[in-house]
Amino acid sequence: MFEAKNTDILDLEEDDFDTILENDIKFRGRIKFSKPFMIRGSVTGVIEATSDLVVDSEAVVCADISASRVLVKGKVEGNVVAGKIVHVTSSGSVTGDITSEQLVLDPGSRFTGRCTMVAN
Repeated sequence: MFEAKNTDILDLEEDDFDTILENDIKFRGRIKFSKPFMIRGSVTGVIEATSDLVVDSEAVVCADISASRVLVKGKVEGNVVAGKIVHVTSSGSVTGDITSEQLVLDPGSRFTGRCTMVAN
């Protein structure tokens, strides 16, 4: 089991996010952010972050992602690089390579790609 300090991304509430890309928004391009960000809509391009990213259950992301911690409840197509943890819930799927210190795949989640575990 992993430490609770690395899983508190699961405990983030909607109020914890400065920005939420809602489900009626389709974005194409590069997103950069430094505070927690939630995607409920559709993103195509590149996501670069120094903070947390949550891909909500109805979200579709076709992008390479770089963030501190990534929680995937929806669909991600692209490579994911996380400094701390990538957590894919039972409703989530990732098609692409994952590089992270920790990876959590809940029962029922889908992952197609290679995983590289890196030291802190």
